[in-house]
Amino acid sequence: MPVTRIVTGEWARGREIEIIEAVQSAMLAALKIPDWDRDVTVDTYSDTQRIVPTGRSQRFTRVEITMFAGRSIEAKRSLYKTIVQNLAALGVPELEIKMVLNEQPLENWGVRGGLPASEIELSFKVNV
Repeated sequence: MPVTRIVTGEWARGREIEIIEAVQSAMLAALKIPDWDRDVTVDTYSDTQRIVPTGRSQRFTRVEITMFAGRSIEAKRSLYKTIVQNLAALGVPELEIKMVLNEQPLENWGVRGGLPASEIELSFKVNV
């Protein structure tokens, strides 16, 4: 049940769905989440609303994924690689993509009417 936020520049306006699908498809492949598990947003900012690392362009893109703890380093490597490939295909330079994973224990997620995720049957494996 990842919650994903993509932050980038104004170049992406009008292409948000493409960007969302690029990241979502990487999560499907690498994290083995079900297709219905979607919670992804894109925030676009002008040059006056954000600063990026020196030498980077307005296409600098940060992908923040908050997810259940437990994925293997192999799954994370696959996720990073696939996100970079997918965003590069949309014109984001590979060196201008930063990804941050925030892993939370299942008990820190309130789902399905306020139950801790640790107390429900998940329809997918977390330990991939």
